[in-house]
Amino acid sequence: MENNYPKAYKEVIEILKYVPKESVDKIPQTIINTLNSKMDNTYNFSVDINKSFEEQELLEETKAILANIFRDYWATPYQKERIRAKERYDIEKSEEEKRAKYNSDIFKIRESNKIKNKMEEKNTNSNSIPIEVKKKHLIKKL
Repeated sequence: MENNYPKAYKEVIEILKYVPKESVDKIPQTIINTLNSKMDNTYNFSVDINKSFEEQELLEETKAILANIFRDYWATPYQKERIRAKERYDIEKSEEEKRAKYNSDIFKIRESNKIKNKMEEKNTNSNSIPIEVKKKHLIKKL
């Protein structure tokens, strides 16, 4: 699996050159410095100003980084809440799919197996021939 993050950092830095300065200033300088220090300087990327943002050919990692920057630094409180709600929904849906695919109710399966084993033991014991135990009355003993 190829590590595309250094290339994505380069793409993000190039895109930020076309973003208004007020918006870029909202991003902490430590993040900008990290992107600059870890980007792949040999990777050639340029923004095509004749294309819209959606039409740009960007790495998936670049899109993810920009989405996080938007959510954390540029979004309004309402937008942030909507994004977080969507993320929670996506995680819950993914977990449900995993549970359905891998049948992760292993504890329920174990519990049902224990109950079945106990019932089988009772059935096995009940199939044996009962032994008659005769008790003598206390008066007869005396």
